[in-house]
Amino acid sequence: MKREILISLETNEKRVAILEDGRLEELYMERKTEQSMFGNIYKGRVKTVIPGIGAAFVDLGTKKDGFLYVADAVRAPMDLDADFDEQTRKDERRERQKPIDKILSIGQEIIVQVVKDAIRNKGPRLTTHFSIPARYLVMMPGESKVGVSRRIDDKKERDRIRQIFRKMETPKGVGFIVRTAASGRGEKEFMRDMRYLTRLWRNVHASIDRRKAPTMIHQELDLVERVIRDHLTEETDRIIVDNRDLLSKVKRFLQLYTPGEKVVLEHYRGNLSLFDKYNVEKEIDRTFQKNVYLKSGGHIVIEQTEGLVSIDVNTGKFTGTKHLEDTVFKTNMEAAWEIARQLRLRDIGGIIIIDFIDMEIHEHRRRLSRAFREAVSPDRAKTNILNISELGIVEMTRQRIKPSLESAVHRTCTYCDGKGIVKSPTSMAIQAVKELRKSIGHTRGRTINAYVHPDVADRLLNQEKKAIQRVEQTSRSHIFIFSQPGMHIEEVNITFVK
Repeated sequence: MKREILISLETNEKRVAILEDGRLEELYMERKTEQSMFGNIYKGRVKTVIPGIGAAFVDLGTKKDGFLYVADAVRAPMDLDADFDEQTRKDERRERQKPIDKILSIGQEIIVQVVKDAIRNKGPRLTTHFSIPARYLVMMPGESKVGVSRRIDDKKERDRIRQIFRKMETPKGVGFIVRTAASGRGEKEFMRDMRYLTRLWRNVHASIDRRKAPTMIHQELDLVERVIRDHLTEETDRIIVDNRDLLSKVKRFLQLYTPGEKVVLEHYRGNLSLFDKYNVEKEIDRTFQKNVYLKSGGHIVIEQTEGLVSIDVNTGKFTGTKHLEDTVFKTNMEAAWEIARQLRLRDIGGIIIIDFIDMEIHEHRRRLSRAFREAVSPDRAKTNILNISELGIVEMTRQRIKPSLESAVHRTCTYCDGKGIVKSPTSMAIQAVKELRKSIGHTRGRTINAYVHPDVADRLLNQEKKAIQRVEQTSRSHIFIFSQPGMHIEEVNITFVK
């Protein structure tokens, strides 16, 4: 599989695309005015404590206050040389069961990390249990154990990594998680990451007393550096950058994070934009469409609501060659892989309901469930997938750490106010007649002007002409309909002429 990372900077917008065999698999975007807070560490001040929901609001010195749940509010020990035993764990568990107002008080200073960016009206979600990633390791201050990523599923490799750490001397008071990218790596790479993370954490620790709350004391890497750190693997064929300054930055970062490794880095200078050259721009446009078409002729429909995301699978033009059950099974299997890809591309989070086409054969449902789990497994976001139901419904959750790509690029339609529908000219013409009748009331002999959208005016002056005349006759009034091109189709403006 050919794997490429494209990095583009245009009009103060950074975009990073990950291609596999020329197909867009993941997309990341960051603008100067909308930079992510995820991973940043702040010295904040408790602003409000709300026992009813077991949470507190923390002033971070940013536009929105952070949100801290009681389970995340147990202060992680800040002593790098502390020793953590089982009794410490039991004490922490007891602390989590206490009311929030027994743990935090208004005005108290607290060190927190952002684990979820602000989404719509919600402020960033916070925790006091820190995690700081490097290329192969994630440091967990306040922990004491070393864990291995579940995505390293080879038992021999997991045992090899654990054996390396048994021989290594690790700092007290911190734990580590070995990341998926560490597969095949040795003590040298782990020690380099460990020294880097320990030095970084000591700097964060030293900043706490020096700085006055509210303030940021550690900033996570920017978009380009994060993607290279998290996605650059041995399978990556090359990195292509279209901006000279960004190219220099990537070079310096690679020297720091991948010393001694050969990484193919290219500067793109073509007339076409980088994303147009690799047909990524068209793929991005398709990402924002509600319907996603499958190669077989079937399609999936993705709709985001306030509470969840619904995904519906349809056979569409695909009729198969044999039985209906075979057609349905093939469509569902193709859709399973495309849905997993769309979840990553659109960065959809929260509750997701997938309505696969109903299948009669139990073995088909079992195979579909296994295929969907396999398709989702490369996803870096945490997912929880329930078994497929008898009706072909799959319920799942996907970790949400920032707004979806769609909400980051688009805003709610000001015309329909997010409903996605508006009343038809027929409905509005009927409503206009009702409003005219109601406005006239018991008055007689008045002259009335009604201003409406052109489509509504056309309907009133033609199909609903008799209805208008009846209102005029019963009220002994004169009604004039005016077409207003700038009006909203659901608006009716009625005025009385003196």
